[in-house]
Amino acid sequence: MLALGLATAIAARLPGRAAAADATAEGPAARRFAALLADFAEEILRLKPETATSLGLDRGARAALKSRLDGDSMADDARWARQVRSMVVRLRGIDREQLTPRDRLQYEAVHYAATAGIEGQKFYCGRGEAAFNNNGIAPFPVTQQDGAVTRVPEFLDSQHQIANAADAEAYLARVRAFARNLDEESERIGAQAARGIAPPSFIASNALGQLTRYRRTPVAEQKLVTSLVTRATALGIKGEWAARASSLVQKEVYPALDRQIAAFAKATEHATDTAGIDRLPDGEAFYRWALKLGTTTDMSPQEIHAVGLEQNRAIQSRMDAILRAQGMTQGSPGERALSLNSDPRQLFPDNDAGRAQLIDFCNERIAATRALMPRLSHLQLKAALRVKRVPPDIEDGAPLGYMNGASIDGVRPEIYYINLKSTTLWPKYQIPTLTAHEGIPGHAWQGAYLTEHSSEIPLIMQLMGFNAFIEGWALYAEQSVDEQGIYADDPFGQVGYLQAQQFRACRLVVDTGIHALKWTREQAIQFLVTETGRGRQAMTSEIDRYCVSPGQACGYKTGHNEILRQRERARSALGTRFDLAAFNDAVVKTGGVPLTVLGTAIDQYIAGA
Repeated sequence: MLALGLATAIAARLPGRAAAADATAEGPAARRFAALLADFAEEILRLKPETATSLGLDRGARAALKSRLDGDSMADDARWARQVRSMVVRLRGIDREQLTPRDRLQYEAVHYAATAGIEGQKFYCGRGEAAFNNNGIAPFPVTQQDGAVTRVPEFLDSQHQIANAADAEAYLARVRAFARNLDEESERIGAQAARGIAPPSFIASNALGQLTRYRRTPVAEQKLVTSLVTRATALGIKGEWAARASSLVQKEVYPALDRQIAAFAKATEHATDTAGIDRLPDGEAFYRWALKLGTTTDMSPQEIHAVGLEQNRAIQSRMDAILRAQGMTQGSPGERALSLNSDPRQLFPDNDAGRAQLIDFCNERIAATRALMPRLSHLQLKAALRVKRVPPDIEDGAPLGYMNGASIDGVRPEIYYINLKSTTLWPKYQIPTLTAHEGIPGHAWQGAYLTEHSSEIPLIMQLMGFNAFIEGWALYAEQSVDEQGIYADDPFGQVGYLQAQQFRACRLVVDTGIHALKWTREQAIQFLVTETGRGRQAMTSEIDRYCVSPGQACGYKTGHNEILRQRERARSALGTRFDLAAFNDAVVKTGGVPLTVLGTAIDQYIAGA
C-alpha cells in the first residue's frame, strides 16, 4: 500500500497528469493515436521508398517500393506539402491528455516535424520533408554532397538487397528511376537559376567536376552495372543482367546525366564566391528556419555564435594543459595540435595498405568502447557495425565520416563510413573520438536501439531525423568514453577528443558567421585551421559542407549542451539515486526527439527514479 501510494504521488507530479494517462493507456485515445502513427508511417514510406529499403521494409505488402526511388520533382514537393499539412490536422483530433507520457512525447515529436515542414514551404528552397531527413537542409539540388549521382549508386550497391530475380528486376527499375531523378534535378536547377539561385562558384566547380568524372567512367565499369552483375552471379540468378544494366546506363542514365551537366554548367556560369545563403531571396529568414530545424531551438544566429566562441576558449584551455604536460609549449593550442598532423607516428601510409591499417584501427577502437558499455547502458544492445571506406567515386564531396543505419530485419548492419581520399585526413590521435561518435556509443548505439527494439517503437520514430538530438547524442558519447577513462594512458588521444569537441564549438561560430554575419569562405576556413589545428584540406571540405547545408552543423554542440544540462538537472534532483546508465538509456529510449521535448522525457525519468 505504501509503494502504491508513493507511485501514485510520483505519477501525479508528472507533466499533464501522467497518472490519468496511464490509467487509459489501452483506452480509445491511445488506440486511435497508435493507428494514426501507423498511417503516417505508411504514407511517408510511400514518399520515401529508399528509406523503406534502408530499414528492410520493402517486402510483402510494401514490395512495390523496392522498384522506386525517392522523387526529386516539383510535384514531389507538392505531395510533401499536402502530407505535412494533413498530419497536423489529424493530430488535432487526438486528446493529448488521454495519452501515456511516452505517447505524449511521440505526439510532440511528430507534431514538431510536420509543423517544421509547413514552415519551410514559405521559402522557395524549403521542402516539406525537411524534418524527415537528418542530412539537413539542402537549398540546392546538386552540390558536391547532394544529388542523385552522390546518392543513388552507393545506395543501390550497399542497401538494395538482392536475393532473387525479382530483386534484380527491382534494381534495374531503380536504375531507370535514377535517370528520371537526374532530369527532375535538372528541372529544379533551371527553375532556381531563373530566380537567380545557384550554389557558390567554388561549390559549383567541385560538383561539376564530380559529375563529369562520373560520366567519363566506361559503362562496363560503372558500379550500377558491376554491383548487380557481381551479386547476381554469386547467387546463380540467371539473366542478362550485364547487358540490361549496361543498356540502361548507356541509353537512359548517361543522356540524362549529359542534360544535367549542361543545365548545371549554364546555371552556375556566373555564380559568385559569396558563401552564405543570406544572399538568396528571403535568405535571412530562410537561415533562421534552417537553424531552427538544425538545432530544434529558437536560438538566434548571434546567440549561437556567442556560445561557440565561449566554449571554444574553454576547451582550448583544457587542451593547453595537456599539451604543456607533453612538453608542447610553443604556439597556440591549435597550432600545437596541428603539428601532430605531420608527426609520422600519427600517420598511416597514404596508400591502400595504410587505408586497410586505418580501418583495422577503427575496429580495434570499437572493441575497446564496447567493453565500456555496461557502465554506460543497461540496454545490452548488439549494435552490429561494419567500418567501410567512403566510395572513391564520391569521396571528393563526401563528409569525412558518417553513418548509415541498419535495417530493422537485421540483414544489413550499420555502416560507419570514413573518408580515406587521403589517410592524412585522419591522424591516428583523432580516430578514437571519430569512432566513438559514429560507432559506439554514438550513432551506432543510438540507432541500434531503434532497430533492435523496433517492436516497441512506432515506425514513425524511425522516419524522423532530429539533427540536434542525433548529433548531440554522438558528441555526448565522445565525452562519455573520456569520462570512463579510455584516454588514461593516451594523452594525445585525449587531445583528439578535446579537439573534436572544440571543432564542434567552432562550427557554431563558422556556420552562423557564413550565413548570418557575412563571413567569406576563406575567413571561415582560416578560423577553423587556426583554432582547431586541423588540416586546411579537411577544413576546406568542412566549410564547403556548411555552405550547402546551413544550420545542420550547429545541431551537434547545441544538442550536446542540452543533454549535459538535462544530465546535471537529473543528478541534482536524484542525488545518490542518480544512475548514469539509466539516464543514458532514458535519452536513447525517447527514440529521438526535438530538444524542446527532451526535458519532458527527463522529467519522466526523474519521477520514475
